[in-house]
Amino acid sequence: MKQILYLLLGCLIPFQFLTAKMYSSPERTPVDYVNPYIGNISHLLVPTYPTVHLPNSMLRVYPERENFTGNTINGLPLIVTSHRGSSAFNLSPYQGELQKAGSIIQYGYDNEVIKPYYYSVDLDDDGMYVQYAPSHQSGIYQIDFSQTDKPAYLIFNTRDGELKTDGKSISGYQKLGNHTQVYIYLETDQQPLKIGTHQGAVIRTTDKSTQGHNAYYILEYPKGTASVLLRYGVSFISSEQAKQNLRREIKNYNLQAVADKGRSVWNETLGKIFVKGGTENEKTVFYTSLYRTYERMICISEDGRYFSAYDGQVHDDEGIPFYVDDWIWDTYRATHPLRLIIETEMESNMVNSLIRMAYQMQPNWMPTFPEINGDSRRMNCNHGVATVLDAYNKGMRSFDLAKAYQVCKAAITEKTLAPWSSKPAGVLDQFYKDHGYFPALAVGEQETVPEVHSWERRQPAAVTLGTVYDEWCLGNIAQALGDKKEADYFLKRSLNYHKIFNKETCFFHPKDSFGNFIQPFDYRYSSGVGGRDAYDENNGWVYRWDLPHNVADLVNMMGGKERFVEELERMYSTPLGKGRPDFHHQFGDHTGNVGQFSMGNEPAMHIPYLYNYAGQPWRTQKRVRNLLTQWFRNDLMGIPGDEDGGGLTSFVVFSMMGFYPVTPGLPMYVIGSPVFENQTIRLSNGKTFQIVCRNYSPENKFIQSAKLNGKVWDQSWFSHEDLMKGGVLEFVMGKRPNKAWAAGDDAVPPSFAM
Repeated sequence: MKQILYLLLGCLIPFQFLTAKMYSSPERTPVDYVNPYIGNISHLLVPTYPTVHLPNSMLRVYPERENFTGNTINGLPLIVTSHRGSSAFNLSPYQGELQKAGSIIQYGYDNEVIKPYYYSVDLDDDGMYVQYAPSHQSGIYQIDFSQTDKPAYLIFNTRDGELKTDGKSISGYQKLGNHTQVYIYLETDQQPLKIGTHQGAVIRTTDKSTQGHNAYYILEYPKGTASVLLRYGVSFISSEQAKQNLRREIKNYNLQAVADKGRSVWNETLGKIFVKGGTENEKTVFYTSLYRTYERMICISEDGRYFSAYDGQVHDDEGIPFYVDDWIWDTYRATHPLRLIIETEMESNMVNSLIRMAYQMQPNWMPTFPEINGDSRRMNCNHGVATVLDAYNKGMRSFDLAKAYQVCKAAITEKTLAPWSSKPAGVLDQFYKDHGYFPALAVGEQETVPEVHSWERRQPAAVTLGTVYDEWCLGNIAQALGDKKEADYFLKRSLNYHKIFNKETCFFHPKDSFGNFIQPFDYRYSSGVGGRDAYDENNGWVYRWDLPHNVADLVNMMGGKERFVEELERMYSTPLGKGRPDFHHQFGDHTGNVGQFSMGNEPAMHIPYLYNYAGQPWRTQKRVRNLLTQWFRNDLMGIPGDEDGGGLTSFVVFSMMGFYPVTPGLPMYVIGSPVFENQTIRLSNGKTFQIVCRNYSPENKFIQSAKLNGKVWDQSWFSHEDLMKGGVLEFVMGKRPNKAWAAGDDAVPPSFAM
């Protein structure tokens, strides 16, 4: 089965899973716990989208509306080409006066059902019922019409492209920018009376092509038509390839069969982590979070070929499926590390894809936000290097480390460090190289440096902290390659966070080009809109802990373990200091607040685990469990911030399992508090790792003692090697903390090196 699917699809990575044994009827299966509506109403910024797709597949759709409360939906989607993007192409069924038809129809709707593998909705104003099911590169719709005394119409739209017809089918493309196009081929189960362009009450069948903004065709079916089935394929290569993709995947018009197959694929995928115990809501939050991590990256290999926007060429994938659509600033922290455990082959293909992209584009710089139509270079820093190091240090040898090192090094030393910029290094980068920190503007000083994006700010403290971590990653890769000179150089530079550490306040503090801390400065408010005059999206309280590669040194810099814990607690206790409208007007991303802590943004995800480094893991156990309860729930507002296609929900998956990768690049995990009584992780190497909680009950969140494979375990961490060997990590749990467990100096997680 594996060989056949690989040859046919090039992307799906199946595995043998004892579905019948573990999930026999009438028990709910993993995909039954997925609730795509969680988070569909945002706290402030972008909601989650109820995406219908197969894991990491090219074809993704969701209803087009502002959020869950949207009063109407805008037609029916055919493919979403980027995370949180709008649909390319659009389908609008219609019954009514032809003069009133348009390119896209807005519908009132009701009785909507969304599952990862299926969508249905009543278009109640118009008396139509819609069902949909996706495959990897194709999909199928069924539209039921109630007004059988009227003709039935299907309106097919491209927002900016060209459509062609042969009178039976439609093919075409839509422009996505940067010489990138998405192609489609579609056909219906019955011959339409007409396919043509629309003018008033006339369908012009003589127009064999139409193009431009919102160009569309109308397909007309006779009176008495009760149902139309439509199947289509998509491609980034050509319309002919889209047709081949359809023919390969959906061979008839059996929508139920496509949905059933999708359900099976999702159960195989989500079933790689089997949980027992916990509440039904906790299982829903867990499996929904796991489903979210499979939205990106997406495989765009089509019969062994792929189009790359990074050089505008179609390539042979040479047996390594090509993946794209990733926001690495969000996903390097936990999404990529999660795949290294349960999807190692897929993660290998993704790392190889990132390296390919870098060598396809000019200059050869590791991408940061690689999307379908190219690298958008958003946010700050170049954390693709962390993804490379983490994969290598966790045993992956399926990519060329030397080639990866060259493009990672170039991205950090040749490209400007200025956020949201793809320009070459300039004066600010030379200053960073010479002085070890990114300089801040003085209060009121205007930006004159051309490398800084016209509507961005320097984010100097965030850039410094992120880049010293990147340099630590470079130093470790150079060390693995046997280049002692470069290893020593970058590892020494990775300690430059000391340059912006204010010893009087124990905060990382922006510093001007003369070496002076910016004054006056309030770590809550003084960093401008979005914190970007100093940090990024969060304030100084969050970036105070942004030192994942050397937490032990941060403990010392703070004045020792006791002071470190006191300051963590003070963060959670320090109020916003102003009304929420005023605070969030400045910090739109600083959501999910507990005091100054932000559960809604990725730079804060590791912070609850830092108590372990100070010998008080019981506080991590308490904090993580409380944060999960407070901010991640089975409801429409159950996500505290921008979910970022797995960037945030990967924190939930790890934390509910009971451990977290605080330092991508170090092959170890910091222990939290497992939510479930029993978990079985089916590792990519075929082994299993089981996490068992004795004396389990939902309120027993504190670890009393632990054993790893029968051996007493008094450390608040374990290694990736321990995990991948398989075995059993056993906890005895209690309602109140055992403050002595893993409290010794020899029990804390590693920092800087294993």
